[in-house]
Amino acid sequence: MATRSRSNKSFFQDHLFDIVNIIFLTIVMIVTLYPFLNVLAISLNESTDTVRGGIYLWPREWTFDNYMEIAKYDNLVTGFINSVLRTVIGTVLGVFASAMVAYTLSRSDFQGRKFVSTFIVLTMYFTGGLIPGYMLIRDLGLMNSFWVYILPGLVNAFNIIIIRSFMDGLPFSLQESAKMDGANDFTIFYRIILPLCKPVLATIALFVAVGQWNNWFDNYLYNSMNDKLTTLQYELMKILDNTSVSGSVDANQMRPNDQTATQVSPESIKMAITMVTVVPIIVVYPFVQKYFIQGMTLGAVKS
Repeated sequence: MATRSRSNKSFFQDHLFDIVNIIFLTIVMIVTLYPFLNVLAISLNESTDTVRGGIYLWPREWTFDNYMEIAKYDNLVTGFINSVLRTVIGTVLGVFASAMVAYTLSRSDFQGRKFVSTFIVLTMYFTGGLIPGYMLIRDLGLMNSFWVYILPGLVNAFNIIIIRSFMDGLPFSLQESAKMDGANDFTIFYRIILPLCKPVLATIALFVAVGQWNNWFDNYLYNSMNDKLTTLQYELMKILDNTSVSGSVDANQMRPNDQTATQVSPESIKMAITMVTVVPIIVVYPFVQKYFIQGMTLGAVKS
């Protein structure tokens, strides 16, 4: 009996950390998943029944009417298309531009490396402000233009630092060998550096894509008067703002007609649109998760 008691005590001590870790991670998982599952349940629940409350993790009355109703909002389809376009174009160009700057700064033979790096870091702490930024966009002729979503944030200081830290860990002898074989700088960058930087580029691509997909403030500042350039998040913001002020959706402003304005509750519409904006990022993430983890780990070690 004494031997068995000591054996059980030793087993418990050996696995105490694992037990505490499992309990802690389970709590974190519940806290993380509950808001998402609650929003999903409300979005799939019948609208008039949702008003009664009591919807937590499972809909009481299943329906897809809330999602069908979304299609009736003015400019929502246009906003979705523009959000997809700005996310795809902005991510591709943003990652490529940041990688080119990072490649230049990672070159040990670049004479102005320290000065330019310091200058880029300073932009993370000091900005011109909202009004000078607005005036700059206006003077550049980017008002009421799709490119106002892409060009102002094309090069990001944080992204450059992360990519450069990763590139600093690559052997410079690879570039020297390629130059001896007659390769120019662009060939080295495109055929050697970029393939080796796939993990960190996927990480930065996820950062940029999430930022582009969720951004609505630039739409509000520069393209709010042009419905053809509206984004999905800006339309969602208008709905949320309208419902928070009036307690109901302004049918005359946001709906093509007011015949079905009372068939759905504002809460159901908000939850359904929230799911529409969240799902694309959730779908994309599993495809870059492996590279995301590698990029964050290697970038942290080599910085």
